[in-house]
Amino acid sequence: MRALLEDMASDGATGSGDAWPGAWKDLADGLIDDGTVFDGAYAALPHLVAAAAALPPDRTVDFWVDMGLIVTAEDRSPVPADLQEGFSAALLLAERAAVRSLLATDAPAEARTSLALSCLAFAGHHIGTALWSLEPQEGYLGLLCPGCGSDTEIPDFFVDPVRPPLEAPQLPGAVPVRPGEHPWGAVATALREESLGEGWEPFLGVARDVAAAGVHPATPGRAALCLVAGMVAADGAGQAGRARARELMQLTGYFSCWDCERTWTIADGLAENPDGARPQNHPSAERTAADRPAPAAGSVRDAPTREVPARLRRDGRALVTADGTVWGHLTEFSDSAPDPVAVSIGGVDALAAVSRPGRPALVAGAGDRGAVCLWDPADGRLVHGPLPGCPDRVRSLAALPLPDGRVLLAAGSETGTIVLWDPGTGQPVLEPVRSTPGEVVGMCAATVPDGRTLLVTATSRGAVRSWDPVTGEAVGSLNPYGSPIRSITAVPISAGHTLVVAADTGGGVHVWDPAVGDPWERGAAVQLSGRALGGVVHRVAAVAAVPAPDRTLLATADDQGVVRLWDLATGEPAGDALPASTGTAGLPVVTATTLPDGRRVLAVGSSLGRLRIWEPETGTVQHIALDLAPTCLATAGPGLIVGHARGAVGLPLTGR
Repeated sequence: MRALLEDMASDGATGSGDAWPGAWKDLADGLIDDGTVFDGAYAALPHLVAAAAALPPDRTVDFWVDMGLIVTAEDRSPVPADLQEGFSAALLLAERAAVRSLLATDAPAEARTSLALSCLAFAGHHIGTALWSLEPQEGYLGLLCPGCGSDTEIPDFFVDPVRPPLEAPQLPGAVPVRPGEHPWGAVATALREESLGEGWEPFLGVARDVAAAGVHPATPGRAALCLVAGMVAADGAGQAGRARARELMQLTGYFSCWDCERTWTIADGLAENPDGARPQNHPSAERTAADRPAPAAGSVRDAPTREVPARLRRDGRALVTADGTVWGHLTEFSDSAPDPVAVSIGGVDALAAVSRPGRPALVAGAGDRGAVCLWDPADGRLVHGPLPGCPDRVRSLAALPLPDGRVLLAAGSETGTIVLWDPGTGQPVLEPVRSTPGEVVGMCAATVPDGRTLLVTATSRGAVRSWDPVTGEAVGSLNPYGSPIRSITAVPISAGHTLVVAADTGGGVHVWDPAVGDPWERGAAVQLSGRALGGVVHRVAAVAAVPAPDRTLLATADDQGVVRLWDLATGEPAGDALPASTGTAGLPVVTATTLPDGRRVLAVGSSLGRLRIWEPETGTVQHIALDLAPTCLATAGPGLIVGHARGAVGLPLTGR
């Protein structure tokens, strides 16, 4: 640290030092890592702050942002008593120097946003903790419900509204005034009424009042966010800074938690454990883009798909409606075998429904510990497990109905090994087969017109092969371009003829006919319409077959929560899409089935723990809040099985 302080002093004296920023980054890595502040930081920071405060203000933007991250880190111990006085004085000095830096810099809007939040953090305001969660450049807004703790993600939140979409917050009658001297008077002067354009003057008026009062820690979060946005648009911000400021002003509005269905200020959803957070009785008509985000070009949010306000949440082993009415019950899939031998499956990364003619259906699950289990989907009872022969973590499963009436279960591992079992006995039918380098990320059963059933596997390195499940021999290859694959499924186009569809890691979709010997030949495969895909931003992350009495459709899902249906006979969209909504972003998992009454339903899960049950024919959508993040889905009869990091649970697709 001594060398760093000497470099900073040299820069302060000559104005030409360029070595200290790199040395500071190296030291900062030793003070904080992934939100944890290490011992020694409180003793070192006062010396570093004093050295940085003496530097030209336009050269210290990144330093003050890093310092803001340190003082707002989630995992930081209390300041030792013998260091408290020096650390408090350092915060006051950091506040003055960081404010000077913001007013002097011509840094990009992203850096100005982080620096403004750091300034408020040094002033002791809780909204400074948003440094860790606010990433406007990503486009979406992530919030944490202060009431129930559920994560909420709002896609496409940060879009320049040009004119205010909501009213400016109202300050309390007596604005809290901070005693003593402070540097915020210069900020109030720099907030010009015309800087954001027509209609934004009331917001900037609130920002000026907060700054003139010295940013008292008791200032309401919505008002503090007005100041943050105003600082981004202060003198020298440029057009990009003013546009970003208008986007940030939307943070002064409200959002509705999709889980507890209560309304909160966005400020309370951004800050960690804000003091005084309370649910709001705010008219829905006046909510911000958090509840009514402006659609981007090509968005599906204007689609006529209708969302029924049927929301369920988990309460123990029950699924209940908003008023507490029990709608159904969860089934925990057991880790205990019928004999005294204990089984620990761990997290479940893959599921497959195993339908056996004339016998009860089973559900297979496997995951991070390499254990493959077979359960009774009706009650979650373990029937077989762990199955022998799988050497390592399982990434994919598939049931293979053979022409002779037998059904096999196949598993693909992270090292490229393929294992096949008889699910009736739980015993392997072949020696494990080594495919190609790369983890087997997906597999499916495909039938071809000559009567064979093939096992199709896909790896993360782009190898897509078809196998004879009886002999274990590779009989064909697909994916001639070698695109790394993320998801794969089989879609029947007629009795005895199946197409294979895959999503690659770049968001593209490929359709192949496994009956064709040459992978470059199209066969019966029809690619998805480039015209239909070109009009929307739909980077596909998961694919699934959607069975129906008349035809089987293809479902594609992206990581924003949009799901589209396609007719593989034409390559064109089939009906309206399921649009993204609050909390649906994240890595998607999809499955589909036809219920006994003929209704076609899709289950869509996201890594944020949101589950949606969608009926495309009626447009109804049911939202289910689970205290777990789905990793995979499967259907068995009228039930849905959800794999997660601790095992698997079952739930009904229809109410009791």
